[in-house]
This record gives sequence, structure tokens and C-alpha cells, in this order.
Amino acid sequence: MSEKEPKEPQDPIQEQFQDFLRGFSPSSIYRNFRATAAPGGTASDDAPEEGPDDSDEALARIREFNLKPREVRDYLDRFVIKQDEAKKVLSVAICDHYNHVRACIEDPEQAEREYTKQNIILLGPTGVGKTYLMRCIAKLIGVPFVKADATKFSETGYVGHDVEDLVRDLNKLANGNLELAQYGIIYIDEIDKIASRGNGGGRDVSGRGVQINLLKLMEETEVSLHSQTDLIGQMESMMEMMHGGGDKARKRTLNTRHMLFIVSGAFDKLAERIKKRVEGSPIGFGRVPIEELDDADFLQQVSTRDFIDYGYEPEFIGRLPVRVICESLKTPDLESILRQSEGSILGQYERDFQGYGIKLHLADEAIHAVAERANGEGTGARGLMTVLERVLRNFKFELPSTSIDKLEIDAATVDDPVSALSRQLNLNASAQLDVLAAEVRQFAERFEKQHGLILDFTPDAVKALVDLSLETDKTIRAICEEKFRDFEYGLSLIARDTQRKSFTIDSKVVKNPGGELSRWVAESFRRQQDEPPSGK
Repeated sequence: MSEKEPKEPQDPIQEQFQDFLRGFSPSSIYRNFRATAAPGGTASDDAPEEGPDDSDEALARIREFNLKPREVRDYLDRFVIKQDEAKKVLSVAICDHYNHVRACIEDPEQAEREYTKQNIILLGPTGVGKTYLMRCIAKLIGVPFVKADATKFSETGYVGHDVEDLVRDLNKLANGNLELAQYGIIYIDEIDKIASRGNGGGRDVSGRGVQINLLKLMEETEVSLHSQTDLIGQMESMMEMMHGGGDKARKRTLNTRHMLFIVSGAFDKLAERIKKRVEGSPIGFGRVPIEELDDADFLQQVSTRDFIDYGYEPEFIGRLPVRVICESLKTPDLESILRQSEGSILGQYERDFQGYGIKLHLADEAIHAVAERANGEGTGARGLMTVLERVLRNFKFELPSTSIDKLEIDAATVDDPVSALSRQLNLNASAQLDVLAAEVRQFAERFEKQHGLILDFTPDAVKALVDLSLETDKTIRAICEEKFRDFEYGLSLIARDTQRKSFTIDSKVVKNPGGELSRWVAESFRRQQDEPPSGK
């Protein structure tokens, strides 16, 4: 008689896996994963900010677009200094593009007609306002705006970002509103870094691949809202298929037909190539000696052949028909930025100081000196922050802890900010003693509020703390918190036994806080021992 052989015991891992399958719930797993997964990086430098209400308003503005090129130019003048030709070209291109978009919305048949988008390439040195121009335009029109560096992208997207991630980022900025996202602006900086020929004449396959992928976007294509490396997105698609199905499923692609593409770069090496090409020929430069010209002057002579020789595919550069050359900024231009631009970095510093109750003012001579030094930095408008930070850094560190409420900057301060600060602190030395004494009182007030115990500082104690602050270059707050860190516990013991709430702090306590506190606690304990028990 045969008997059934006993089942072999299962491996614990196998048992756990089978239990997992029996209790498998795709929706719950997706929800948990979505809630706990860290947000992935994006290809763009912007994070989603606009809500659904903003999306509806932005769509209405696009449908009712009626701006004229001069109006766009005038708006840009408020923020960006110089670049007059760039503003003119951009204003026309932007108005033409969004007039076409509006016409397509009003008459869908218009969208089926052949139309060549006015995609833009901006050329010019760093810090001349290329990015700022596009940010201002996007803000004026109210469309989603995505900015990224071309150096982030790779041909496949497995190492680095996929160029299609830019389209997905537009969708995120539009809060998933596909109708709004399809009218957005994609701005790619550092485009000169993906030229496919290196200095040695070899092929940079990755750079060529990125160009081809961008070319597809600029022409017209459908981009999946979920990338091949987006696990959360793939799971989301799976759930939609399981629960939505067929025509009811949400659209999962975004068309790039109406997206405007702007690329930019410094193209310094391209300027060198053009210089060699035109050297010895006065064509295009009049009587100006060639040695007096800068990169922007040479870029004015750029041709399609120059771009192709530089390393761009003919089809790629052909999809960027609008070419804008941004001029270099000189000292007078940098002065104008400080004085006139609504987005001036000087305004930011004024607000920073105002946060400490200090009014900052730069004299005309100081503004000129800052602009002159910023021009020497060779980074355009970015040099203004470099110089201002160098000049104002120590003032911003020291003055908030003083009674000084007004800071005047002259040319001498720009030349030697350290000496200027030292002079100002010396002039304010007498008033500073009162400020430090007030900080002792503020510490006592905070201590009472937090612990319900009163610290009564005597004049000699206040003087001792002020002298120590000046000697050690530490704040009164830091000194008091260090010296009296054990007082909350020790004084609470005394208060519990004696009901005493107020304690006098003299110079002897300041000099030896631990020893004095121990003595107080010991005396309190002895008094408790000496007192007869209550009721006897």
C-alpha cells in the first residue's frame, strides 16, 4: 500500500512571495508607492508653481492674445537694459507665433495648414539678459515656461535627461492641463555645448543625437507623458488602463506643434571662427578697427554655413530661423541696470538690508564704481552681484547687531569696504554699548517668558557682559546662553523649595556662573534641612 509522500517544506522567501501574490492589490501598491517615493528630478530648472485657476486664466489670455510688437518691446524695456535689436526681433516673433495660436483656436482648420514656427536662437556673451528676456516674455503672455541647460541631455535619456522630459515638465507646470501645456515655451541654454564636432574635428555622437532628438520636438511630434525611465508614470498608465480603458482613458501624449522653442548660447568659439573668416575684410564693420570689436560684433556676421561648420546638423539649425544677437554690456549699461531696471539686483540688496531695519543707499559715484568693477569681471550683469556681494558682505554681517539704521555707500567704500566698515563701527561705538546693554535685558525677558523665572542683572553684571561681548566678538545672546545654560534647572529647584522667583545676577555670577549657582542650590538645601517639619 502506497502512501503519499510528505510535501517538502517551502523556502520562507517563497512562502512570503506567495502570500504577497494572494494579497496583491495593484491600486493600493501604486498609492503607497506614489506617496512614499521621492520626487524625481526634472530636466528643467523650474518647479511647478501655477494652480488650476492660473491655468484657466492663462488659456483665456492666449485665446484673447492681442499684444503688438511695440507693446512687448516696451514691457521688456522695463526689465532688460540695452538689447534693442533683440527685443525688436523677439517681440515680432512672439506676437506672430501667438497670433497664429489664437487663430488656430478660433478656427481649427487653420491648424491643419502648413505653418513654419519662428523658433529662435539667441547668441551672445554670458550675463547680457538672454534668459531674462525669455522669462519676462513668458510672464507677460502667461504661458508655462521651461528652462534647461543643453548639457543635461543625452541621446538615450538613460544617462542624463531625455529631451522629451522638457515637454513633460511643461505639462507639470500647467498642472496637467494639456491644452495649456501645448502652447508653452521651451528655452534651452548652453546650446553651443552640443555642437557635434569637437575641437579636434572628431564626431561627438551624443551631441549629434541630442540635436536630432530636439529636431523632432521642434518639427512636430507626440510626446508620451510618461518616460521610459519613469516607474511611477508607468504604474499610473497601468492603473488607467485597468480602470479607465479604451476611449475613456485619459490622453497620455502631448503634441509639440504649437510649442515655441528658444535656444541660446555664448558661442565664443564661433565668434573666433567668424573673426578668422572676416579678418582683413571691412565688410559689415565699416571703418571700425577689427581689434576694437568684441564677440557680439563678430556674431552679427554669422551664417548658416558657420553653424554647420561649428557642428550643427543642417536640419537642426534650419528649424531655428529667427537669429538674435545680444550685445555685450559696457559700464554705462551696467549703471543703467542698477538705476533703471525693475529687476535690478540693487533692489534686492536694499530689501535685504530693510529686513534688518537698515536703509541702504548708493551714491552716484558708488554706482559708477560698482558698474566699472562689474564690467571688469567679464560676466555681464552677473558681475554686478559679484561686486555688490564683495562690497556689502561684511556690512550685512555686522550692522544688523548695531543701532545703525542707515548705510550710505560712496566710491571710497567700494574701493575699501573693510576700512569703511571699521570707521562706521568706531563712530557708533558709544551707541553700541547701549545696544549691547539692551540685549542683556532682552535675554532676561526671554528667560522669564520661557521659564517663569526672573533674572535681575545689576549694572556691574551688564557691564561685564558687554565688555566680554566686545572682547570675544560674540553676541550677548550667545554669551548669556552659554553662561546661564544650567540656570533654568538649578533655579527651578530653588523655586520649588522656596517659592522664590527672582534672582539677582551681579558681576560675580557672570564671572563664575556655575560656582555661584551650585552655592545657591546648596544654601537652599541647607535651609530646607534646618527648618522644622511643618505642623510641629
